Amino acid sequence: MINMLNKALEKFMPLLTPSGVILGLLFSAHLHSYSFLAAWIFAGMSFAGSLGSSFKDLGKVLMHPMPIIVNFVILHLFMPLFGWAAGTIFFPGDDLTQTGFVLLFVIPTGVISLLWVTLYKGNMALTLALILLDTLLSPLVVPFSLSVLVGAKVQMDVWHIMQGLLFMVVVPSLLGMAMNQWTKGNIKVVWGPRLAPFSKIGLFIVVALNSAVVAPFLSEMNTKLIAIMLLALVCAPIGYLAGWAASVALKWQPEVTVALTFNSGMRNLSAGAVLAVSFFPPPVALPVIAGMLFQQIIASLYGQRLGKTYGTGRLAVTNAA
Repeated sequence: MINMLNKALEKFMPLLTPSGVILGLLFSAHLHSYSFLAAWIFAGMSFAGSLGSSFKDLGKVLMHPMPIIVNFVILHLFMPLFGWAAGTIFFPGDDLTQTGFVLLFVIPTGVISLLWVTLYKGNMALTLALILLDTLLSPLVVPFSLSVLVGAKVQMDVWHIMQGLLFMVVVPSLLGMAMNQWTKGNIKVVWGPRLAPFSKIGLFIVVALNSAVVAPFLSEMNTKLIAIMLLALVCAPIGYLAGWAASVALKWQPEVTVALTFNSGMRNLSAGAVLAVSFFPPPVALPVIAGMLFQQIIASLYGQRLGKTYGTGRLAVTNAA
């Protein structure tokens, strides 16, 4: 029954986060008081997502670090600068919205990218290494990038941001890897399938809770909100495209291209929304919430394109079903 539930949720993935946003907006009055649970639920998701990682696999990938270096350049140099430029050009003088667009693109790659890479036959070891390294570095990279790009404009508690990332992603991920190492991979075999559907349900709940917090700012559809959503929609696919283009230019194998495409485009926006709501004024969360609306849909479109290009689409659909 759990396996059937997981397969059903996989089919629903492109609509999972948009549905969570809608639920959060509709029932914000009831969900708002439970927003403190978002960080705890996300910590559980980070633990479950890291059960398939091992320090041995990480070591193997680090022996060929070029894809990791390229991914980090896209994630933490190219895209944050792109987000800062987009926010500055289209929202001049609006420091909070500009900060939101920077935050949208400084958040580490998403654990959920592992699902998409699996579906489209990408390099799993590379994906796990990218997620783990980016997660471990996030308490340093995220506050530093925010400080450099918008620190002079917006007050922020860097230490508490680092603590939040440590609690939500770093410590649970290290714990999951340690459990994998200690049980010699058995925990992934036994508990991985059992926890998989609950991770997806957890993602839905986290999105709904964060959306409930910013609901007052989304309740009235005005031109500014529409502009934020449109800009997020235009900017979101750029990371995927950059990862794919870099892989093609460097003539990497299709499985590496699939992994780099998803990991360059996917962001841990649930964690980003928790950070935005916890440590910034609510308007900072609007670009992040807007990005959450489109991220899974864009990932699905890129997956279909990758499948047709490299012949993995039919296999992916079969596995998902």
